[in-house]
Amino acid sequence: MVQRFVDATDTCTMSKPIASYSPFRRAGNTVYCSGQIPLIPASGELLQSTISAEVHQAIDNLEAVLTAADSSLQNVVKTTVFLIDPRDYVAMDEAYRTRFIDPLPAREAVFVAGLPKQARIEISAIACD
Repeated sequence: MVQRFVDATDTCTMSKPIASYSPFRRAGNTVYCSGQIPLIPASGELLQSTISAEVHQAIDNLEAVLTAADSSLQNVVKTTVFLIDPRDYVAMDEAYRTRFIDPLPAREAVFVAGLPKQARIEISAIACD
């Protein structure tokens, strides 16, 4: 059964979508999470700090989406990290590594020309319960 996030009154710490997409879709025991940028949920503003802080905020947002989907970071099997600056890769990887436990999710990092709200990083994930 495919389940779609639709509760506009949800009070979790999840950032609200900034365009027409669902934060997650669940199909059976698999959760597909839309990409998360380092938005501050309370204000909707983009965190503009070090890449490390931005990675942590994006993963905090991802964790909130997973919680809303009755899942967790521990269930993540695959991530995609989008970066606009290749020079941020090493710091991104260091911050990312502090948030995921072994066995680490499969991952690719993709360098792109731009991201929503001019973010420097976006992270999407697939989790299996």
